Amino acid sequence: MRVLIADDSEMIVQRLMAMLSHVRGVEIVDQVGTVEETREAMRRLRPDAVILDMQMPGGSGIDVLESMKKDRLISTVIVLTNHPHAPYRKKCLQVGAKFFLDKSNEFEKVGEVLQGLIRDADREAGRDCRDHEDM
Repeated sequence: MRVLIADDSEMIVQRLMAMLSHVRGVEIVDQVGTVEETREAMRRLRPDAVILDMQMPGGSGIDVLESMKKDRLISTVIVLTNHPHAPYRKKCLQVGAKFFLDKSNEFEKVGEVLQGLIRDADREAGRDCRDHEDM
């Protein structure tokens, strides 16, 4: 699973990279720190998943989600934020995020979410192979 990290905190990025280095099947394709860099990386790399901060230079995670929707960029988005307020959660999920996690007490769930996504993709790939064998 190709993953883009979009967060302007070097400490958070380093923690994510260290944690995800132990998740089999995860490839970190890039790390960016601004809204514009995130938009550009999304168009260029087309990652399977994005770990997205809510507040970055140049705008917000919501801005990125709205751009993705407008540009029809398909990725699983995990919002990882220090701003876990209900209105942000609701808006992010409305505009396309699949997961909304609090950096303070749900940080470790990022790895679990990605493992689940990889497991689901593997199951789906196995089902697709069996479907083609039946033809």
